[in-house]
Amino acid sequence: YGDHRDLHYPLRRQRQMCIRDSNKYLLMNLTEALLEREKNIGRPVRVGLVGAGQMGTGLAAQIGKIKGMELVACADIDKNRAENALTLSGINSIGYDSDASSSIEKGNGGVVSDVKALAELPIDIVYEATGVPWVGAEVAYSCLLAEKHVLMLNVETDITIGLYLAELSKEKNVVYSVANGDEPVVCKELYDFSIDTGFEVVCVGKGKNNPLDQKATPDSLKDEANKKKMNPKMLASFVDGSKTMIEMTALSNGINLPLDKVGMNGPISEVKDLHKTLIPEKDGGVLSDTGRVDFAFGPAPGVFSIVKSDSPTVIEEMEYLSMGEGPYYTLYRPYHLASVEAPRSVGMAIINNEPGLQPKTWISEVVGHAKKDLEPGETIDGIGGFSSYGVAYPVSDSKGLAPLGLLEGGTVSKLIKAGDPISLESVELPENLINELRKKQES
Repeated sequence: YGDHRDLHYPLRRQRQMCIRDSNKYLLMNLTEALLEREKNIGRPVRVGLVGAGQMGTGLAAQIGKIKGMELVACADIDKNRAENALTLSGINSIGYDSDASSSIEKGNGGVVSDVKALAELPIDIVYEATGVPWVGAEVAYSCLLAEKHVLMLNVETDITIGLYLAELSKEKNVVYSVANGDEPVVCKELYDFSIDTGFEVVCVGKGKNNPLDQKATPDSLKDEANKKKMNPKMLASFVDGSKTMIEMTALSNGINLPLDKVGMNGPISEVKDLHKTLIPEKDGGVLSDTGRVDFAFGPAPGVFSIVKSDSPTVIEEMEYLSMGEGPYYTLYRPYHLASVEAPRSVGMAIINNEPGLQPKTWISEVVGHAKKDLEPGETIDGIGGFSSYGVAYPVSDSKGLAPLGLLEGGTVSKLIKAGDPISLESVELPENLINELRKKQES
């Protein structure tokens, strides 16, 4: 026995050292681990940003408060907005276009006018925050090919070609993920908690706080958008329902739970009644079965997981813990912090090599519907515009219909009546990268 132990001691000792080395960050929070990394390599994580609008600006300001990472590069169609984002993050000296790389290497910042040029900069990770599907495709594809981690505040691109981008990231050994803070990732965290604690997951979803108006346009919401200091087009994508459909489709594909039906149920419910509403019809709710993704009007800006237990002991314990009499329970997080929370994705990607959420399957789709009668020859504008809104579909019900994220720039070839889904035969899709990558995803 002693000989056996002595013979294998060096190998066993080496294995113990390897385990300890690979797990060296496990007892640290992400910021501590990022600081340890900075100490080891001599610099913080270098972050790039595409899109310095409301989301991008909030992200820039928050990154400036977090140790272990720096926002050093930005691409935006408005040079002043890009400069402002870097300034908010604490960068004072900025190089432009051809000077951007050398400026970053010197510990300063860089602004580029071409989003694809961002992939060539000496940075580690990129946030895409434009919300425009085809732009997100250009950014994610070029950055993944350049072996940069990619974090999407642009869920619109994810629900169009996210499965392809996730596979590409694995080939390049980098992380592709929907960013933390957006409802899909926050929902997944509650879903994971539900599974890890042994509950049956009945329904996972988000609250919607805007009244639904599928005909909403930037013009009809201009005054409200000005009051809220929002882009009218972005607000329209919330009010017309597109954003909710997009977010819950990303969640569905990321956790492999189906939508209950086309458009989902979207009941009106207070938080205290969710466990009575988003449950199967046979028990008094609106769902056809358990294990569904849906949303509700009322519990915004939070997210929820409706769970069930069939154990009398657990039901008794849950009642003692003031969770109700069961067997259905609502696990509710009353907030999501959007761009303020998004920097956590940096640590997850750099330290843990872990995505917060990416498609693992493709069971749900967002289909474009006409906001008005669309005449032959008309050009379809983008999400939140005047032409279309999104409706979430089970993939099995979406055959022959046009994904919302592919439509911008398309030309109507046959009359499409207001409210109808846009079929692939009624529109000529533009020849661009996102349509090309979509074909690759489908193949």
